Amino acid sequence: MNLETINKLCCPFDKSDLTLTIINKDDNENVLEGILVCSKCSKVYPIVSGIPIMSPDEYRDYNLEQPLLENWIKTLNNGSKEQFQISDGKISKIEL
Repeated sequence: MNLETINKLCCPFDKSDLTLTIINKDDNENVLEGILVCSKCSKVYPIVSGIPIMSPDEYRDYNLEQPLLENWIKTLNNGSKEQFQISDGKISKIEL
């Protein structure tokens, strides 16, 4: 998915802006993997194979998304994932 299209997306639940973290892109600068996070409700929408997963909660299986998001957070956080928690489609920091 190209950055211009991603910049037009908003949270489907509260219509707030999304923050993009790019994990992987192709030679044409299209985002292949990434994380979109709502600035208001903190919901997380992964981008997998260039497709943002923005389905309503009742249609998402977080057990399938969890390993992918944990791997990305581990990569983004220089190998340390213990300060983050993913639950109900939200990423939150854990106070240590």
